[in-house]
Amino acid sequence: MMLEALRSIVQAGNAAGDLQSALDIIVSRIAEVMDTEVCTVYLRDPDSKRLIFMANQGLNPELIGKVSLGPDEGLVGLVARREEPVNLDHAEKHPNFLFLPGIGEEHYHSFLGAPIIHQRSVMGVLVVQQKDSRRFDEDEEAFLVTMSAQLAGVIAHARATGSINTAQNTVGATASFKGIAGATGVAIGQAVVIVPLAELHSVPRRQSDDPQAELKAFAEALDAVRVDIRALSDKLLTQLPADEHALFDVYLRIIDDGAWASEVVAKIEAGEWAQGALSQVMSSHVRAFEMMEDAYFKERATDIKDLGRRVLSYLQASDVEPTEYPEKTILVGEELTASMLGDVPRDRLVGMVSVRGSSNSHVAILARAMGIPTVMGASDLPYTQIENANLIVDGYSGYVHYNPTADVYEHFRSVSEEDHALNQGLEALRDLPSETLDGHRMPLWVNTGLMADVARSLDRGAEGVGLYRTEIPFLLRERFPSEEEQRIIYREQLLAFAPLPVTMRTLDIGGDKALPYFPIEEENPFLGWRGIRVTLDHPEIFLVQVRAMLKASEGLNNLRIMLPMISNVQEVDEALELVRRAFDELLEDGWDISLPPIGVMVEVPAAVYQARQLARRVDFLSVGSNDLTQYLLAVDRNNTRVADLYHAYHPAVLNSLQQVVDAAHAEGKPVGICGELAGDPAAVLILMAMGYDMLSMNDNSLLRVKAVIRSCRFEDLQGLLDGVMVVDTADEVKALLRKAMIGVGMERLLQPTGSA
Repeated sequence: MMLEALRSIVQAGNAAGDLQSALDIIVSRIAEVMDTEVCTVYLRDPDSKRLIFMANQGLNPELIGKVSLGPDEGLVGLVARREEPVNLDHAEKHPNFLFLPGIGEEHYHSFLGAPIIHQRSVMGVLVVQQKDSRRFDEDEEAFLVTMSAQLAGVIAHARATGSINTAQNTVGATASFKGIAGATGVAIGQAVVIVPLAELHSVPRRQSDDPQAELKAFAEALDAVRVDIRALSDKLLTQLPADEHALFDVYLRIIDDGAWASEVVAKIEAGEWAQGALSQVMSSHVRAFEMMEDAYFKERATDIKDLGRRVLSYLQASDVEPTEYPEKTILVGEELTASMLGDVPRDRLVGMVSVRGSSNSHVAILARAMGIPTVMGASDLPYTQIENANLIVDGYSGYVHYNPTADVYEHFRSVSEEDHALNQGLEALRDLPSETLDGHRMPLWVNTGLMADVARSLDRGAEGVGLYRTEIPFLLRERFPSEEEQRIIYREQLLAFAPLPVTMRTLDIGGDKALPYFPIEEENPFLGWRGIRVTLDHPEIFLVQVRAMLKASEGLNNLRIMLPMISNVQEVDEALELVRRAFDELLEDGWDISLPPIGVMVEVPAAVYQARQLARRVDFLSVGSNDLTQYLLAVDRNNTRVADLYHAYHPAVLNSLQQVVDAAHAEGKPVGICGELAGDPAAVLILMAMGYDMLSMNDNSLLRVKAVIRSCRFEDLQGLLDGVMVVDTADEVKALLRKAMIGVGMERLLQPTGSA
């Protein structure tokens, strides 16, 4: 019963239109469920840090918003300060008790308070009180703690939504939302919200220029769904029992019920576009049914949601109007993907914001490669409500500024100009060698995936390709590309860089990279079927790809093949056997090719500990620092909640990086690094000292890294590395690297001086 009550309260809070309404509903429902006389919410003001009396059931409502407590005042302050529940049977006898005149709590003796914590920050305190002098039991305390944990998300979302609603109705109002820095830089532009297909909750609010056309589209969508349901009903008439088949009649009755359809029509006639009107009406009905106590009616919520999605899919299919992208487009979505970027003209895309994901999500990596300022994990951003809004994306601090004031706008304009001037200044390094002041050469390669990367990479002085992501051509198709199609793609890459080496990673899918025509659905995708595991299980895919690579290399001989996600030597042995088989077959067919160098990606702890054994079998090693960090620290790099725990400067990561270098060199094999760490200007100082033979990065990082290399002395770096390897935390490493960057005059590459 408690779980049902919890769900009901959370749903009711989420359904509220603003923060105050959400709080009022929640305190009322908690008091009812726990059978207490008083339930109160205090919210911490971010500026003053005071705890403000914001909502209550049972106390004086006239003092809401007018009474507050300091962080060290009263029992409420004690709960916030200790960040744990306080349960008292005689609250008035506690030394921290503070009497607040007029609020009406002098009659209540029992006190139970729980902190409301969101992302490690105390947002407020949830309190229940009773006249009886008794301690709340363990079940009651557990319920309130659970409720406060759920309430944190409700408050965060409702507060954000309320801010935006206020901003929409207040001239000059502004709001800021915290996310995670995904790609550095500052973007100033206009929001364009990308909507996932058939997701009711993700449809943005948008005004229509042609209500009649929207009404027509809605009517046609309803008719199409009605036809679909009848056709499905007829098809399954003889295959289902009568009582189960009756579900289709329920669906048709819901469709034919003019009440909800009239609500949609009314919203369209009021100026809302059809998709937005449908989303708002159906979502409201879904929430209403979900909150019902009767199990039968609760289940109808699923039916309504399903029908809503069906109608929405037809509306989306009929919406053939091409999206108009402003001159300075900031792409916003719940979860941006690489394919979404392809629809936006490159010259108009200036920034991106994704509600989900982290700085190491693939879209963030792509954003850095393209030089697009990006904020990830802006979980509190009410993205459906900001269509066409003026935004500033601060890719340095991870903030998104909505409707910025003139002062805020001017500040970030100056930051953007400073950033642009820095990049212009770096262009002078393009043709200069990548070597330290004392003559140590450090080859700089690039990570590529699209032909668009090639010209930029060569223009910026790339000396080879350390990682060509072969999965990208697969992701951009609706089927597996043929051997000849692959050969043509690979040939373009090899030819463009010839005679420079090009390292092609064999197909790396799984995890967060699923092909639409080859879906992989798993409970733990990052610990599942991905990388070499997939292609060894499907040798037909692996052999076709390797044959295409080898054919593409004919006459060029600049190909290197790299195997991803290796966790044991058996995988390497099997893959090498397949590569040699493909090579021998092509020789028999008359192809004039050479067997290319073959290497292994070190991405999992097992590969670190067997690096020497792996190095004996292959020609080179290459560290994928993104995945290696993820697996070493047990942090999903796409998970916003644990993004703060993901740090490539973690001592465990750095020790692993050094271990791989030592193992490779002990076997006389070169070792490079192709993860994001290779493009970090500060990290380069210690990677060189560790002994890495090559660094591969996105092309936007090339000149920045080269600037650092040309500003330091190699003989000085060993001392820095020695200091880094004995500290205990990533923050200490970061501080040492920052000091070193200042020492070589490169602090401007850490963050522009004008950035907030």
